[in-house]
Amino acid sequence: MKRKIMQTARVLNPRLIMMLILAISLSAGFSSCQSQKKLAKKKAAQELAERTAQAKTDLLAIINDEGRMTLEEKEFKLNSIKRMNLEDQEVKDLIVQAEQKIAVERAAIEKRKEDERLAKEREAGERGKYSSINDAMVAVAASRDASAANLAIREALQQFSNDDVPVLILISQDGDERDYDEPTTIRKYLEYLKDQKKSPDKIINAAYDSNGKIKELELQKR
Repeated sequence: MKRKIMQTARVLNPRLIMMLILAISLSAGFSSCQSQKKLAKKKAAQELAERTAQAKTDLLAIINDEGRMTLEEKEFKLNSIKRMNLEDQEVKDLIVQAEQKIAVERAAIEKRKEDERLAKEREAGERGKYSSINDAMVAVAASRDASAANLAIREALQQFSNDDVPVLILISQDGDERDYDEPTTIRKYLEYLKDQKKSPDKIINAAYDSNGKIKELELQKR
């Protein structure tokens, strides 16, 4: 049998043998290439599915967040997901919801900042308007001894029409309803600051007479 095969091999053309070997090699290579493409395609599909699932998880975390994440963290996550350009419709819908959530939070933050800015401006305006009175009362409270405090009281009283000018101290307010402490006079209030050595209450209003002297003072409890 072996002898027969050898005889057959000698009969075959060497070129034909090379062509057969080449054909077999190409066939094996093509088959291997097809297998690699299938594996690569399967791997890509799996990775896409994982990215899509993670994107949905992250988007739901943004939408349902109750303060665990900062606005910057939410925006970073959302922008990262948008850069993926995922074609999944559920992801697209969740992106819209996340954008709406962030927009609402951003608007609330901007409003709070604006309210704080306006409040500071009002407070600064009030301090400037009543700075002379406030400084006079602070001087009484900060006096180092009784003699200095009495001098500060005399100087403060020069801004008032008399020693018995009423002083109203607002304790609380609910809408138009205001609750005041027991009425006192400017003399008694300054004596109180002298004894207690505490910062005066916030000045919220002052009424003046025709001579430019204060005839009524309204404070707000600190």
